[in-house]
Amino acid sequence: MRGHRSVRLRFSGLLLIVALTAAFPARAQLGLFDERRGVLTLAPVLEKARRGVVNIAVRSHRPGITNPLFADPFFRRFFGLPDEPPQREVLSAGSGVIVDGRRGLVLTNHHVVENADEIRVTLEDRRSFTAELVGSDPATDIALLRIPSDNLTEVPFGNSDELQVGDVVIAIGNPFGLGQTVTSGIVSALGRSGLAAQKYEEFIQTDAPINPGNSGGALIDTRGRLVGINTAIVSPAGGNVGIGFAVPVNMARAVMEQLVRYGEVRRGRIGVAIQDLTPDLAEAMGIPGRRGAVVSQVEPGSPAERAGLRPGDVVVAVDGEAVRSSTELRNRIGLVERGSRIDLTILRDGREQHLRVEVAAPEEAGIVPGDRVPQLAGARFTEIPAGHPAHGRIEGVLVAEVAEGSPAWLFGLRPGDIVTAVNRRPVRSLAEFEQVLAAQGRVFALNVQRGNVQLFLLLR
Repeated sequence: MRGHRSVRLRFSGLLLIVALTAAFPARAQLGLFDERRGVLTLAPVLEKARRGVVNIAVRSHRPGITNPLFADPFFRRFFGLPDEPPQREVLSAGSGVIVDGRRGLVLTNHHVVENADEIRVTLEDRRSFTAELVGSDPATDIALLRIPSDNLTEVPFGNSDELQVGDVVIAIGNPFGLGQTVTSGIVSALGRSGLAAQKYEEFIQTDAPINPGNSGGALIDTRGRLVGINTAIVSPAGGNVGIGFAVPVNMARAVMEQLVRYGEVRRGRIGVAIQDLTPDLAEAMGIPGRRGAVVSQVEPGSPAERAGLRPGDVVVAVDGEAVRSSTELRNRIGLVERGSRIDLTILRDGREQHLRVEVAAPEEAGIVPGDRVPQLAGARFTEIPAGHPAHGRIEGVLVAEVAEGSPAWLFGLRPGDIVTAVNRRPVRSLAEFEQVLAAQGRVFALNVQRGNVQLFLLLR
């Protein structure tokens, strides 16, 4: 009886393979069915793509764990301790994707190479190179490296806008530093956002197993084309639970082009506040559609005002591409280089209109508190901008400028410092910084983050 059951199972399996091959002839054309072995396989798809995925080893230094008393200059002087805390060497691993073999360009994640002193790239054939950091963008978690362009295999770009939920995808990376590993799954969702504040997010969600070390690796389709850069997982235990995220390749490619030209992403603004078009809001406004971004505020003198945009307008497309939410609109504008013009399709009073809007450079608002606090004369403070490496990671205000020889300079402030507290009161914005300064006396103790070093400055 067991023998008959075994024969039936084998026969059923053969029928399933024949049915799949007949129903999906494209599978046979793509080489997913190995006739010699009689199995479905992704090996032919991976044969070339695997050679374009690299392992990345990063060496960096971070402040050592110190006693809070070390922040007190009198304590340090009494015990003869150095002004800067000791550094400790940190080794970490990640993944990357060769996207331009001729120029030796490798895409990876910003968080993989952040604060790196040395970046080492190892190819699938075990060749190893020291990589140059071309540029990095914390807001999209994308970084671009360059290695010697010597017989490199690149992974061709796909089109992430064509992805659909249910598409089969394959993740290639270096999980837990074990070496190159391949996992597969499907696209679970598209356009995911909200994982981190003030980021440009439109993640591809997949159930292809992604673990620490996969960051920066390739997410490819069944034709071997790059559709995403693996970037994050959601897991209470730090391992795969079937929810992974990848930056869409179209977003990564737009960031890469600016990093190649400028070494940074030159984002701009049009000067609007926006919100999602919900069904209730659409009904209240008499709008037939249910997707788009509602303009709730237009800044006076902004590019949006000059173009004729008004509060209550609903943006439904940018350059002819549909916009489904305020997050999607923000992402689209955030990837447009400043100085460029975009075509906005809007709904106003039930009628469709087109407006040409220039994407302008962001205004550098800030305060110069020297008139109220003489010790800070010569310094200008701003919010931490979106493209800054500390944005979203450190709360405080940025020292944008310090005039050499000014009181602020003599007291030790330098451009690039981040003030995180005044007299032990945390400051998370310019408004809080001004309030704390106004409430204090003539002596100020500033907690300052300078690179990876925390300083304590006393201003009398």
